Amino acid sequence: MANVQYLGTGRRKKSVARVRLVPGEGKFLVNNRSLMEYFGKRTLEMVVRQPLDLTATEGRFDVLCNVYGGGTTGQAGAIRLGIARALLKADIGLRPALKRAGFLTRDPRMKERKKYGLKAARRAPQFSKR
Repeated sequence: MANVQYLGTGRRKKSVARVRLVPGEGKFLVNNRSLMEYFGKRTLEMVVRQPLDLTATEGRFDVLCNVYGGGTTGQAGAIRLGIARALLKADIGLRPALKRAGFLTRDPRMKERKKYGLKAARRAPQFSKR
C-alpha cells in the first residue's frame, strides 16, 4: 500500500523548512522534537498552527518538519509557508482561504548586505573631529 504524504517547502529570511503532511491524528514534530519543546514560545506555536486552524484540518494530518538556518521567528514563518503549500497539494479547494489570509505569499524581506567603509549595511563609523 502506498504511503500518502504531501510535501511543501517554506522559506523565510535564512530559514528553510521541509514539511511533510501525513494522514494522522495531529502530531507535530519539528526536527524530531515536539512543537513546544522546539520553539518554547506560545506565539511561535500559534504562528505555525495558523494554516491548520484556518482550514479546520488540525486533527487530520501529522506534521513532520525539518528546518534549518536563521532564528526561531524565521523558522516558524518558514514552517507556516511549508504547511500552507502542503495543504494546497492535499486539497486544492483550500486555496482561496489560504491566499486571502496571506499564507501562500513568501515574505521577500531579507537582511541587507554589509557595505565596505561602513560598520553594517547603513551604519557609518562614529564621527571623530580629530
